[in-house]
Amino acid sequence: MALPRRLRSLLALLVLACLPTHAYAQSTAELAELRARDAEAEARQAIAEAERAELMARLPPAQSKALAGAIDTRQFGAAGLVRAVDLARELAREVCTRIPGGRSAALYEPAASQGMVAARTVDSALARLSNDMADKNRELQRYLDLQRPPGSGIAALPLGVLAAIPSTVRAGADVAALLRSDVTLSSSNFGEGTRLLFATSLAQACPGRILGLGTGYLGELDWARYEKLLGRVASLAGHRAAYAQRIAELQGLLDGARGEQKKEMAAVSQAALAQLKVVDAFVDSLKAGEASEKSPLFNAARYLGYSERTAGALVLDVELRLEGLSIVKENLFSGQQLRLSGVAFLWYRLHEPDGRLLGAEVLRRISRPVEVDLRGAAASDDFWSGN
Repeated sequence: MALPRRLRSLLALLVLACLPTHAYAQSTAELAELRARDAEAEARQAIAEAERAELMARLPPAQSKALAGAIDTRQFGAAGLVRAVDLARELAREVCTRIPGGRSAALYEPAASQGMVAARTVDSALARLSNDMADKNRELQRYLDLQRPPGSGIAALPLGVLAAIPSTVRAGADVAALLRSDVTLSSSNFGEGTRLLFATSLAQACPGRILGLGTGYLGELDWARYEKLLGRVASLAGHRAAYAQRIAELQGLLDGARGEQKKEMAAVSQAALAQLKVVDAFVDSLKAGEASEKSPLFNAARYLGYSERTAGALVLDVELRLEGLSIVKENLFSGQQLRLSGVAFLWYRLHEPDGRLLGAEVLRRISRPVEVDLRGAAASDDFWSGN
């Protein structure tokens, strides 16, 4: 076993001390030679370690494993949605085949359904109030005929004097509340546009079979329905004006009445005025002079038109979840590879307008991963064109 350098030097000194004087010079030379060889060995070792360190810096160490491919979805995260969109279009074509022959369907949308119900309520309320005011006018006229003194000569007021409807009285007929909604749509991994994407895909796949998508344009530029509603408002305003004229006539008779007759006429007058305030508040809440979403009358016209277009159509209730997967594989020697895949889950129910269920199904699709060369060479032309 080799001895350490210092120990060898000490042993050499001990040997020299025991040697005779005539051998001292020879031993000193040998010691110098020994030290020189030790210094040379140390230098060679240092050079070898430096060369090894340089080599290890250039190449992985021999005992380490090869670098494994890494999955990273942070890059090209949206690219996988391309495959998901393809699946949505494929599912839309399949759903179109499920609609019975000779029938059409409207896509169920909670907000649109509530809007149609509220619009019918507004339309019905206008017709009902107009008829009620006509009946009230006849009743009040008969009462006036009974209370008017013979030959009194009280002149009737012209209807145009009271034709204006005051906008300051509000008696609780807040029709705008009928068109408020807290409906929210849950989002999927594709985002908030998932439902709109599928609705458009349905319209693209079978436009003749889909009568309504429930969102977007509802017919605001078709003024025929709006003009019809304005006609109902004008009819109600005419009945209101006639009613106000008869109330004024009744109050004129009240000034000359006495005793029990005066109490009775005062009660009738108060009841008539309360009815008039209800009509005023209702008409004012319609905001007939505005053409915006703040106007219940304008919204009622939109949804009534949509209701007429989709009358008798089947109701298609769908939910869709889309996910796109982008797989980026990086390897030290093979470089970077990109694979795209998509996943779609669709469940739908097909109803008659009265709620009867005609069919329901759950569909799922997983697209086979396609390898994409970012230089545009590997994937097929269909992928790059999107047709």
